[in-house]
Amino acid sequence: MKRIFTSVITMAAAVCLTACAVTRGGSTSCRNRLDEPFSAAVSITIDRLEAEGSMMRYGEGVWEIEFSEPNTLSGVKLEFSEGNVMASYKGLSFSVPQSAVPVKAMMLNFMQAVDDNAKNEELSGEEKDGSISISGKLDGGDYTLTVDKEGLISGFEMPNNKLTMKFTEVKTAEISAEQGSDAATAEAASEAVTTEAAAPTTQEQ
Repeated sequence: MKRIFTSVITMAAAVCLTACAVTRGGSTSCRNRLDEPFSAAVSITIDRLEAEGSMMRYGEGVWEIEFSEPNTLSGVKLEFSEGNVMASYKGLSFSVPQSAVPVKAMMLNFMQAVDDNAKNEELSGEEKDGSISISGKLDGGDYTLTVDKEGLISGFEMPNNKLTMKFTEVKTAEISAEQGSDAATAEAASEAVTTEAAAPTTQEQ
């Protein structure tokens, strides 16, 4: 009887552990770093247009994107702040209210998706290929926002708008500070070696 009881307990424990190890529908969560200022290189495909550029997020609603490709967009910069969009190109600039920009404008949809999710304590979504996909809905349509396991932005898609954005070289203030510290340490070490090599040596008589 005791042996049967022990076997039942062991089986129950195994079932419990298995159930705890499996997340619901492959869902997972990670630290939310969307609320941090960051910069990144971005590749954009919208319908037949393919573009490259750099993007920066300074805070909620405060963004900047500058295009490097294609040639027709190279050098164009868009700055979003305080309800306005500032467009500039080769020293020329003009400002328009965000409300005048079509609701399906890619940047406004992307910004809203990030800013909305940045308010959450954690990011939760479906895990796939080492990334976490977060689904949502905006006035402009359904979207999927993708982050890596560190909670940093890696992609954004709106299938109905034929929009895909991929991010690389993502850097936050925290990462930049760490890199700056490492660079300072390396520089100090280099200076110490140089100083030691240059210092005169004395020999005992």
